[in-house]
Amino acid sequence: MRRTSFLTAILVAGALIAGSSHASSCSSCKSCSSKWIPIFNGKDLNDWTPKFAGTELGVDENDVFRAEDGMLKVCYDKVEKFKGDFGHLFYKTPYSHYKIRAEFRATGEQLPGGPGWAFRNNGLMLHCQEPASMELGQKFPSSIEAQTKGNKEGVSAPMGKLFTPGTAVKKDGKLVQGLTPDSPAFSGTDWVTLEVEVRGNEEFIHRVNGKECLRYQNPQLDCGTPIQGGYIGIQAETHPYEFRKIEILPLPGNQAVAHKGNPPKAKKPAKKKQK
Repeated sequence: MRRTSFLTAILVAGALIAGSSHASSCSSCKSCSSKWIPIFNGKDLNDWTPKFAGTELGVDENDVFRAEDGMLKVCYDKVEKFKGDFGHLFYKTPYSHYKIRAEFRATGEQLPGGPGWAFRNNGLMLHCQEPASMELGQKFPSSIEAQTKGNKEGVSAPMGKLFTPGTAVKKDGKLVQGLTPDSPAFSGTDWVTLEVEVRGNEEFIHRVNGKECLRYQNPQLDCGTPIQGGYIGIQAETHPYEFRKIEILPLPGNQAVAHKGNPPKAKKPAKKKQK
């Protein structure tokens, strides 16, 4: 009995020490978390910065991005016609390893002049280049886009499609630009949840309403530079939208790393005129 009790005491003590050590390690590791963190507070956009093509960073002349009714909204009631000024709204902090989850829906009518593909269209822009590094007229940041897409009657585009503005990824070992998920199609006017698991330069996983529908690896810029992390953004692509929740779950290994996108293309020297 005494030997059994003694061995039991040793095992219990060892478990307590190991547990204490793990707890101490996790409490000092800011990248570890078991709690989803809202990155939209439901009140204002103080933690977000807009960028519209043709306009300086931080300027939203038509109040397109708004915090109203506890939601983050994309609104076009102060705009008469689309003039090519695609917009993005960037969260203040870059991330490398995390899960992001958003609940959203399309509302109202598309802005006159908007392209057909932008009907009920938005997206989670992940691993974005630094917003300040975007050129004045740049339409989209170099990023990995998980598309949020609603459909017209008779159209069945799936939710959560991959787009790669200025980037590429690998699927089954092959470099690709854009992928179609195994997910259902939605009208876009009902609430949908899109989740993306982001693991640095290793892997991305898309989930629609909790079901995995797509995974791919090794994001990189068009110039071939691997992307380790970046900023998070949403879009303004001519259709009104509502986000009632945007939250993240940091994963082990998370770091605040970003990139400046592809290097600017060298301009060809002007040809000399022949006399």
